[in-house]
Amino acid sequence: MSDKITERAKAQRYVAMNRRARHDYFITDTVEAGIVLVGTEVKSLRTGQASIQESFAAAKEGGLFLLNVYIPEYNKAGIHLQHETRRPRRLLLHKREMNKLMGAVKREGITLVPLGVYFNKRGIAKVELGLAKGKHQADKRAAIKERDWKRDKARIMKSHNA
Repeated sequence: MSDKITERAKAQRYVAMNRRARHDYFITDTVEAGIVLVGTEVKSLRTGQASIQESFAAAKEGGLFLLNVYIPEYNKAGIHLQHETRRPRRLLLHKREMNKLMGAVKREGITLVPLGVYFNKRGIAKVELGLAKGKHQADKRAAIKERDWKRDKARIMKSHNA
């Protein structure tokens, strides 16, 4: 698992990130999935204008689909070659991984949230999915309080050592 994380960090080709997801949800597990795109979607993604803020993954027609992802139209393509901006996009996963994720989603309160869309070393578009459980308002406040304390503590330690 740690090898995959370092590989993703090395790629550093994130096209879209869902920064809000880690604030709104407890992320219990992450999975890398391929995504089925048409040509103009790939070109538009490479310009870095996609948005995954309100998106989620759901089971549909025997597969896993990424819903409500906004990939804008590619300006340099002709009108007849354009794609739908918010169409459902199929996710590519091994059958065992897909069954594991679908089983987790069927349990109460678990959601599949995309954390980021990026291009790997080979230039293939991938989606990092997180198995997420919603946070309550108090949990969010506690996380903010802890983050602020860590920042203040680092600042105090820096000034004390200097």
